[in-house]
This record gives sequence, structure tokens and C-alpha cells, in this order.
Amino acid sequence: MITTTQSFVYFSASILLLLQLAGCGGENKDTVKERPPRLVAAIKVADTDSLSKRDFPGRAKAGQEVNLSFRVSGPLISLPINIGDSVQQGDIIARIDPKDFETAVSTVQAQFEREQARAKRAQQDLQRLENIRREDPGATSEAAIDRAQQTRDSASASARSLEATVTTAQDRLSYTQLQAPFDGIVVDTYVENFETVVAKQAIVRLLNPSNIEFIISVPESLISLAPYVDNIEVRFDALPDVVLNAQIKEIGKEASQATRTYPVTLAMTPPQGVEILPGMAGHASVTSKLPEASELVGIDIPATAVFTGIDASKSYVWVVDEASNTLSRREVEQGRLSAFGVLIKSGLQPGEWIVIKGVHSVAEGEQVRLQNDTHETTGS
Repeated sequence: MITTTQSFVYFSASILLLLQLAGCGGENKDTVKERPPRLVAAIKVADTDSLSKRDFPGRAKAGQEVNLSFRVSGPLISLPINIGDSVQQGDIIARIDPKDFETAVSTVQAQFEREQARAKRAQQDLQRLENIRREDPGATSEAAIDRAQQTRDSASASARSLEATVTTAQDRLSYTQLQAPFDGIVVDTYVENFETVVAKQAIVRLLNPSNIEFIISVPESLISLAPYVDNIEVRFDALPDVVLNAQIKEIGKEASQATRTYPVTLAMTPPQGVEILPGMAGHASVTSKLPEASELVGIDIPATAVFTGIDASKSYVWVVDEASNTLSRREVEQGRLSAFGVLIKSGLQPGEWIVIKGVHSVAEGEQVRLQNDTHETTGS
């Protein structure tokens, strides 16, 4: 039977428990901190007007540039070139002392000829035994025929192996001459004559000045417009009156982590009598044109920026409100795939910021911080 005292104890304990729970709740409420805005990768949507008549600084680079090296080791006996010399394809750049290689060729050539002669004699012996057996089947045994065949086969195999060794030795002898792989200019030398060099050691640096490229850096917000480039003109600071027409040769697959720009290589051919040297500074003037009433009409964005709803019938992107730095999901109409990603026919406007990575990790109304604000990316 529960007494009055026991009831009082139970009641007091309940009150204390409720007070403790209330205190804990209040403490948690005070100590909970707001989660900082999520850092997201985003780009500003561009249009072709962003690229029209825009200048990009850059530098010239030789389209063909290589460090030449020997494929064998040995002491140099000839280095007839100097920095600035012009060479033609096939010209001798340097030579290694060929004596040891010539000796190796002579040695294996003699071995091959001896083994070739032995194989020929073995074939003749086998033919003789087979002729005897045809005339008199009992005059020679089957075992003798087998031994003759084995001798012939062994000598023939040895001769073939030595023939391959001769070819290898002759190749190594030819490697003692370092030849120019293309017409060009010697821009650096790394050794002195009579030094002992090893295989794959750089001997000289050769470039082709007739095949010049121009390297520029394009912001990631503009790189998607590359397919719409209509004309590119390159001018060099040292040659202000010379205008060279250029074409896009290559676009880098990855943006610089520091500048968030893509390297773009432009190809051009200098006019007769104009010498463009690697390292010369200049700028490329780019104009773009988007065809009207074409399947190309649209805004080009990375494919990673697009996601689908539950039923997978609609496409969306996350748009960043620049005033509040919050996300809102927006339906877009996809066009065809492009070299950069996907064309958006409707739903986006130039100048808007969209999330391009981690689209499944964010939510409607979530507050975010653009990587651009931390100098990890650049917009324009």
C-alpha cells in the first residue's frame, strides 16, 4: 500500500525530472549554432554577346617543339650545331662514337653467316639422305633422317635468331646519329662535344617556327561559347601592324584551379617574311555569331547542372538568387547535347548564376555561398 510519504516522494521526483528536461532543452536551444551557407560551384550564364569583339591576352608557342636525345649511350664525337642555327629535316645534329657499335655489327654478322652456312649444309645433308632412301630404302635408317632434320631445324632457327640480332645491332649503330625530325631552329643545347651521354638524355631543343600557336586563357563562363566563334584575329605587341587570322585548335579539358580559366590553343600561319618567335606577347580579338533559327539557338551549360524530377519527365537547374544567396529550382527545356554540355532552349537568362556541381546535395531555399566569392572560381 502506497503511503502519503511515498506519494510525496514520487511527486517530487517527477517535478525534478521535468525541470531537468526543461533545463536541458533550454541549454540545447542556446547552444545550437546556425549552419553556415553551403559552398557551391556555380557559373554565370553567358550569351554570345559576352564573347563578341572581346580581347584575350596570350603568348606565342611553337606548334612543334621537342628535346632531342639519343637512343643509345656513348661519347660524343660531333656536335656541329649552335643555338640559333637553322636545320633541315634529316640533318645530323650530333654523333656518338660508332666504333663499339660497328664492332658489334661485325661480330654478330659473322656469327649469322657461319650459322647460315651450317643451316645450308644441314639442308644439303638431309636432302642427300632422303635421295639415298628413295633409291634404296634400306640404305639409311629413319633415325638418321630424323637426326638430319633436327640438325637442319636447329641450324635454321639459330640463323634466324642471329639475323634478328644483326638487325638490332645495325639499328643501334644508326642510333649513334641524331637527326633533325623536321625543319626548325635550335633554341638550346644541353651538352658539350666529347661528353659521354646516356640514352634519353636531352642533347638539343628544336622548334619549328613556321608552325606557331597562340595560347590564351578563357573564363569558364565563356568557354561554352567556343562553338559560336566566328572570327579570331591575333596581333603581337612587337608587330602591331601585322594581323594574323587564327582558328581554335584545342580547348583544355580542365580549368585552372587558381584562375578558373581554360587554356585555348589557336593555330595560325605567319605570312611570308614575318617571323613570330615563341614567347612573343600579344592578344587575340574574338568575335562570335549565333545562327538564327538554328538548332544551335540556346544557352550552353554543363550537363552536370541539369537534374530531373521524380518522374524524370522534366529537367531542372538550381538558380542562385544574388540578393539573398538562396537556391530555387527552375524548370528548363533541354535542347541537344553540345561539346560543352547541353543546350537550354528556355528557362534561363544570361547573367543568372546556376549551380554546376552537387545538384543532388542541395535543397530549395537553401542559403549558399558561391565559390567565386572565395576566389576559387571567376565569373564575368
